[in-house]
Amino acid sequence: AALTVRFLTRRFIGEYGDMEFIYSHNLTVDGREILFHIWDVPYSQADEGSSEEKRIQWADSFVLVYSICDRASFSILPLKIQVIKAAKEGMSQEKVPIVIVGNKRDLHHQRAVSSEEGRLLALSLDCGFYEVSAAE
Repeated sequence: AALTVRFLTRRFIGEYGDMEFIYSHNLTVDGREILFHIWDVPYSQADEGSSEEKRIQWADSFVLVYSICDRASFSILPLKIQVIKAAKEGMSQEKVPIVIVGNKRDLHHQRAVSSEEGRLLALSLDCGFYEVSAAE
């Protein structure tokens, strides 16, 4: 997951907007080549009913990114994770890999969500946790 986070945060900041993108990326890990397909969905499009279900079924793992400067983007995470787990884990009892990422670590002076809150949320929901700065 850390490799995926590093790949995702290499995007240009100006690239963010209201469009979906599917990125593909090859990576060699422990001598094995792994192909990532990353479906990047902006927050503004994350609640589109059947489209959201389609994206959840398509994915094998999830990286949910919030801004440490925007409490609303953090507050929506428990519901999103509940929806993902209900759809993916349902009958299978197999844990779906989910990572919560706090972005904009470089803007610590505008922080609205503490690192501890992010860590505690991830721990309570059995998810991974990172804080990053896409600008760095």
